Formats: sequence, C-alpha cells, structure tokens
Amino acid sequence: MYGTPRPRMSLAGVVAVAAIAVAMLALARLPANSAEALSPAEQRGLVLLRTHCASCHAIDKVSESPLKIAPAFRMLHLRYPVEDLQEPLAEGIITGHPTMPEFRFDPGQVSDVIAYLKSLER
Repeated sequence: MYGTPRPRMSLAGVVAVAAIAVAMLALARLPANSAEALSPAEQRGLVLLRTHCASCHAIDKVSESPLKIAPAFRMLHLRYPVEDLQEPLAEGIITGHPTMPEFRFDPGQVSDVIAYLKSLER
C-alpha cells in the first residue's frame, strides 16, 4: 500500500540463513587459533571452574574477577606451579577469609582442573 511490497523469502532461503547463523555462532565460540582448542580434560576442568569458581574468580584469559580480591586464574602460574594445587583441591581449600567456601574435588576432577589451569599458561 505504501510502496513496493517486499518479496517473500522461500523456505530454502530461510533454511540457508538459519544454517549460516548457526555456523557463525558455533565459530564464535571456538578459540581464534585451532592450536588453542581445549582437550576433553581441559574442557571438563573449565566446566568445573565455571560451576564452582567463576562467581568470584576470572577463569579465562581476559576477564576481570567479579570479586576484586579473588585472583584471576590466568595469573596463578606466575605465583607458583599450578600442579602445587593438586593436594589442596583434593583435600579442600580453606582460606582465611569467610567469602570463599570450602570445597573438594575428586582425583579425576583435580586432574581436569589442573589441565585447564595449565591451558591458561599458553
């Protein structure tokens, strides 16, 4: 009525646009360099840290920690070898401040967390 009507997209066109959008979203989640892709153990470690630690700590290579006094995990290897965290992760990390909960991981989870923390050193 107020101009030329827009042509309608065919079903094949809609499917193609949707497929392109899904592919772009999948690519956006991948590391920029395929050498940075996480191993299965590193991925499991990331999920554990995202679940238990990300509310206070930065668990990636760029974010700031939501809780300012919580160290970013990408910096831990600058303080000490991350392997040194194996025993505390298995036995329970207890800190001197009340905001950090006590928790324990089973041996497989500890290995996955350490694998992910080591990936942050790359």
